[in-house]
Amino acid sequence: MPEPDDAQRSEEHLPAPGVERGRFGATERRTTDRDTRPPSSSTELRTKGPADFADRSKPRINWLVFISASLIILTFSLWAILSPDHAAGTMSLAVKWISVNLGWFYVLTITLAILFVLWVALSKEGGVRLGPDHSRPQYNLFTWVSMLFAAGVGIDMLFYSVTGPVTQYIAPPSVTPESAEAAQDAVIWTMFHYGIAGWSVYALLGMAMGYFAYRWGMPLSIRAALYPLLGKRVRGRMGDAIDVFALVGTVFGVATSMGIGVVLLNVGFSLLFGLPEGLSLQIALVAVAVAMTIAACTSGVDRGIRMISELNLWVAGAMIAYILISGNTAFLLSTMVENIGRFVFTLPERTLETFGYVEGGAEWMSSWTLFFWAFWLAWGPFVGLFLARISRGRTLREFVIAAITAPVLCDFLIVTIFGNSALRKVLDGDSEFAALAMANPQHGWYALLQSLPGASFLIGLATLSGMLFYLTSANSGAMVMANFSSSIPDPAQDGAKWLRIYWALVTAVLTIGMLMAGGVRTMELATLIFALPVTIIVYLVMASFSKVLRMERAEREGITRRTPQVAAHGGHAPEKTWRQRLAQIRSYPSERAVARFETDVVSPALRDVSAEFTTLGYTASLTVGPGAGGAISEYTLLVTMPAGQRDFQYRVAPVQAAVPTFGARSMSRGADVYYRLEVFTQTGSEGYDLMGLTSQQVIDDVIDRYEAHLAFLQYSNEHAYESVITPTHVPHSDPNPHVPEEPDDVEPIEDRQ
Repeated sequence: MPEPDDAQRSEEHLPAPGVERGRFGATERRTTDRDTRPPSSSTELRTKGPADFADRSKPRINWLVFISASLIILTFSLWAILSPDHAAGTMSLAVKWISVNLGWFYVLTITLAILFVLWVALSKEGGVRLGPDHSRPQYNLFTWVSMLFAAGVGIDMLFYSVTGPVTQYIAPPSVTPESAEAAQDAVIWTMFHYGIAGWSVYALLGMAMGYFAYRWGMPLSIRAALYPLLGKRVRGRMGDAIDVFALVGTVFGVATSMGIGVVLLNVGFSLLFGLPEGLSLQIALVAVAVAMTIAACTSGVDRGIRMISELNLWVAGAMIAYILISGNTAFLLSTMVENIGRFVFTLPERTLETFGYVEGGAEWMSSWTLFFWAFWLAWGPFVGLFLARISRGRTLREFVIAAITAPVLCDFLIVTIFGNSALRKVLDGDSEFAALAMANPQHGWYALLQSLPGASFLIGLATLSGMLFYLTSANSGAMVMANFSSSIPDPAQDGAKWLRIYWALVTAVLTIGMLMAGGVRTMELATLIFALPVTIIVYLVMASFSKVLRMERAEREGITRRTPQVAAHGGHAPEKTWRQRLAQIRSYPSERAVARFETDVVSPALRDVSAEFTTLGYTASLTVGPGAGGAISEYTLLVTMPAGQRDFQYRVAPVQAAVPTFGARSMSRGADVYYRLEVFTQTGSEGYDLMGLTSQQVIDDVIDRYEAHLAFLQYSNEHAYESVITPTHVPHSDPNPHVPEEPDDVEPIEDRQ
């Protein structure tokens, strides 16, 4: 349930402006740099973070990011169009320097990204949701996986699925060419380049953006994911620079995929319709594809991208099944099993391989591994934002495991089927096909299709699949580019439609420029160069996300750590008598009944607790606001903790639920919904209903949760979580900084009768 705005609530007790209660009663003045420093508590992250971003209720253009990125991209495009030879030569020199001097940096960045997302998924924090604890996924599993796959995999995979294995067999990086060892590794290298490395980058950036947007109410953007690290500075020039880097990298990544796509589709349309191949047809395909992208991107995620994603998965599946059945089935299945096994057992070695001891290793790395790593980094913000956009309600573990398994297995299936089919032709002595696949990958791919039964049908199916791959990437890319160049407070909203059209056109211009400057190789060079700044973003996101996950760990550990006076139920639903439990099993109260219970039981109990807190010297407030039902209110009890500590919040809010179709003794006769009074903390609903309790049981539940909160804060201090949930320093006058002290003249709550 969204919380009502402060203006909608009537407050009973407010602390003095600029002053916080000290440790159980003492007052402390807030620091003067509070508005610029990173948040030092989860309370600041929840309240100050969204406030720092939500200066407007509707999306607006970030003109500095928009103009800066446009100038960089259009300048590069004009340079490539007007001086193609000079552009290609300059980029070749730059990439040679990067591959020799910074190749290890790309390899290390990807390795750390893989380890980081695996750590998140396998840790206890993997159960945290991209949203409140009670949120659930928007899309079913099939649709979600389809959109994961279609958005993160471009037509470039079809392009490299044939030329990659053939090249690694004929000219491998370190083993004897055309040997048995080269044959075993040929397909593995392409699987490696399309394996978990790229999807780990997508998962890292996607889960970070989704976490801060859906769980903490911030915009769905890279800069919001860096808020715990940089504070309000992400709203200024530093945040603008981050968005410019992300946007430029995204445009170059999508343009590279588009360029490779039209080079491949150019051959397909020539075979199907007899059109002459060349730059003219490629430019025409770019124009047609952009027109289709404009028509599709204006329909949004649910209609356009969702429909294309599901269709794409079915068409790709049909193409793979046809090749598997009509080709050398036994060989393809046998090598597929061996490829997957060899990939798994050699993955650590390949991930850290730089070929530093191999002559010409830097050149091979720049043409293959470094290009793909740069490609995934350039695509990272784009695909990450899109994956976050469709993954609200998923747990971090579910998000990561799905991202590095389901699409990767689909990738493996495509690569092994095409790669081993091509390798079989080469092993059978077709040297002409091998030379064609290496020199002209687009012709090699279609030559493989022509060698299979029913070639005409297969070429048409493959061209359709390629168009869908291309259209999905271009469509989702235009949406993400519009988001990166806008300030959007609401994660459910997207950039303006005209902005998506603009970026689709800019990407088309860049694609044409790189095609004129040398085609696919120029695109590879540009991607490797412009992905370099994105590596810095990856490191910043890992630092920021790990910082805030420590807060999640501290909160979880604190909840399980209780004082002896706390009941053994662990802070979940309050204990009920057997009569209360039996009465509630078949009770589905109406809005009116819940409002009456709230007025008679919940409100007096919370008012008594709030008054007692205030009497004992705490800064406590009880606010009342409108709930989901017109007659039901929300009550929020807030106890202010010392500066930098997380305030205690106990919120009771109505939640609408469907009445079961069996066994119901509903208090709302003839109604199909009823209302629950659920308890909410700062991260969502606790999942239990207060209906039917007595005032004393409600009071006991508040005190139980308050004691749990103190245990959480104590655990935080003992395990040095200062950077997230505790003050950056503790006054030296405090004799015991880890154990909260109560005022000398106040009797502890648990000792009072």
